[in-house]
Amino acid sequence: MIDETAEEIREMQTHSSSVVAVRAAQALEELLEREFATVEEFTRALERNGSVLRRANPSHASLQNAVREVVGDVSDADPDTVEAAQRLTGEKIDEVVSRIESGKRLAAENAAEALADGATILTHDYSSTVIETLEQATAAGKTFEVYVTEARPRYIGRKTARTLADLEGVETTLLTDSAHGIYLEECDRVVVGMDCIVDDTLYNRVGTFPIASTAARLDVPVTVLGSASKIVGEGFVFENEHRPGSEVMPEPADGFAVENPAYDATPVELLESVITDEGRQEL
Repeated sequence: MIDETAEEIREMQTHSSSVVAVRAAQALEELLEREFATVEEFTRALERNGSVLRRANPSHASLQNAVREVVGDVSDADPDTVEAAQRLTGEKIDEVVSRIESGKRLAAENAAEALADGATILTHDYSSTVIETLEQATAAGKTFEVYVTEARPRYIGRKTARTLADLEGVETTLLTDSAHGIYLEECDRVVVGMDCIVDDTLYNRVGTFPIASTAARLDVPVTVLGSASKIVGEGFVFENEHRPGSEVMPEPADGFAVENPAYDATPVELLESVITDEGRQEL
């Protein structure tokens, strides 16, 4: 079951990183139903399966942090019995999942308050926090015009456009990625989610860096939304994922290579602000 979840995580390219982190943490619940002879056997199984889940997507900081916290806290507690270890594991999973979900909700609340009514926004990729922000803002009576880039080659932005099209108060337009420079001149702000911020670098879906660079050139502020748990420092090294070239072009590449990185790196100096569950931080 955990192996199956790890495989699902590898394929969850249209899901936000918070959703992936929740799925990974909850996968460890399988160990609560198994029988173990000793606490040591349970702990080894927890550590081993935690490693399997973390290897499924090493680029997701929230996944890495969620699984590490569950495994680390249970190991450090050194429970006396298998039953106590399983009970503690279940409690830690619930605690981590609750914090991830509440972090996203609070970040969206803070962002919904910060967005100006009537603003024209450009967003990229699919971010559940961006979606929830616009849901809360429109529920409060605000209206927006939103440009959504496709996020090729998997066209993840189309999912965003379809979701926003159902929101009353949002006028949605889907763009090809390379057209962002034309429409940014009409925008008041760029609003994107984040996979993570490590030190002075934002890692997010590939295409974020050129959008932020163009926005900086045109003096359009860029705001990043997400849980504060996605802002990490020491102890995490981002690993980019290189997707199959067949996603870019299905026919064989004769005589040339095809590169398909999943994420790019944006210096935080190109960002105006980050809004998390802890509030708004100007950069």
